[in-house]
Amino acid sequence: MTQTILSGLQKWWPVLLVLLILASTVIMLFQRWNISQLVSHPNPSTSYAESVQRIEAMRATEGNLNPLCQTQFLTHGQQTERVIILVHGYTTCPQQFAELGKRFYALGYNVLIAPLPHHGLVDRMTDEQSLIKAEEFPIYADKVVDIAQGLGKHVSIAGLSLGGAISAWAAQNRSDVDLAVIISPGFSFEDIPLGFTYPIANIFMILPATYEWWNPDLKENSDPPYAYPRYTRHALGEILRLGYGIQAQAERTAPLAKAMLIVTNANDKSVDNDVTAQVIKTWQAHGANLSTYEFPKDLRLGHDMIDPTEPNGKIDVVYPKLIELIEQY
Repeated sequence: MTQTILSGLQKWWPVLLVLLILASTVIMLFQRWNISQLVSHPNPSTSYAESVQRIEAMRATEGNLNPLCQTQFLTHGQQTERVIILVHGYTTCPQQFAELGKRFYALGYNVLIAPLPHHGLVDRMTDEQSLIKAEEFPIYADKVVDIAQGLGKHVSIAGLSLGGAISAWAAQNRSDVDLAVIISPGFSFEDIPLGFTYPIANIFMILPATYEWWNPDLKENSDPPYAYPRYTRHALGEILRLGYGIQAQAERTAPLAKAMLIVTNANDKSVDNDVTAQVIKTWQAHGANLSTYEFPKDLRLGHDMIDPTEPNGKIDVVYPKLIELIEQY
């Protein structure tokens, strides 16, 4: 009998081994990968002069950027009562927020709009975005929040999509942020089934970077002329990993920012508003000081409600509302 069992095991062990490997792989794919590496290291500026020096140093390392995509710093020449950091989205650049930045400047704010890593190059067909890593986004968030400490007494950070996720990271990790404005954050994407977000993101990060056109008809001729016309799923996976890191932190601890404003778009077909709602509930369970606003579906806004060149942007509606909401803090 024993020999029969052993003989059967010897016959089937290769199949059992394959099944074990497959099961282990599936389990691993459904995990959040490497989020413990996403950490904050604050080093706040202590004066207006120091902040200006840091901005100049940052500009000196920006390389071959489109002039519209270089760091934009709108200053009143001294520390102001309020400063706002504006963070653009994936494949675009600071020009996305330039017009909104001018409006905040006119209200007395100092304004800082810095390009995200690997964004804004003159060569719009560059493969640079395949180098994007989630670890770079907390570094970026710390850098701009550090600089803002010398530019204004009340520090706000606002971002859209990937920029919204970076603003959420700052909200979770920086006690010296007075207001984090999180607009349509890229915590998850509408096209990815909710239960399969982790494995799909992990697969995106494993596979070689391949590119897709944002507009398959116009291809490299698509607008705006300062944004990349292609995206890579590898970068999308890294953006999702940042979102997982934020969610994991939110599950453990309350956000450190003094106040948070989460803005969504009911007509958004890019990011998953249900995931954003879950993160909001997690923050609320910690007693976070947050408020929400949703642009109604009948406005028919596109995902990018900030860039004036977007045909469905309607900045005449969006900008006044955002400014009104932010000015309440």
